[in-house]
Amino acid sequence: MTIDSDPIPVTLRWAVRLLWAEAAGVGLIAVWLIWADLTATRTDLLAALLVTGFAIGAAVVLWALGRALLRRQAGARAPAIVLQLMLLPIGWFMIQAGLGWLGVPLMALGLGVGWLLVCPPTTRALGFQ
Repeated sequence: MTIDSDPIPVTLRWAVRLLWAEAAGVGLIAVWLIWADLTATRTDLLAALLVTGFAIGAAVVLWALGRALLRRQAGARAPAIVLQLMLLPIGWFMIQAGLGWLGVPLMALGLGVGWLLVCPPTTRALGFQ
């Protein structure tokens, strides 16, 4: 039995969990998009495939960034932060469209995970100082 002398900080663990939760959420949206593409009576096939492909790619990238951060690969932090900041305009436009019940939590999620990724324990664990 070995004991890890340098455990992963709670902030980094929660950031990874939330990134994986986002990946699962976007993955569910991708599954719904695939179903919608297959059952649509009329569609612009190219646009449908591009949107579905984008959702699948986003889910894969979020999952991969979470894995890389769990392995303490510092280079994964910046792309993860950028993806979290992208939730701010998405949430804002949802609020403007009358979907504040979804936009506000998305903005809070983006800010929260972004904060977890830049807070001091995570910064130290990734080797930044």
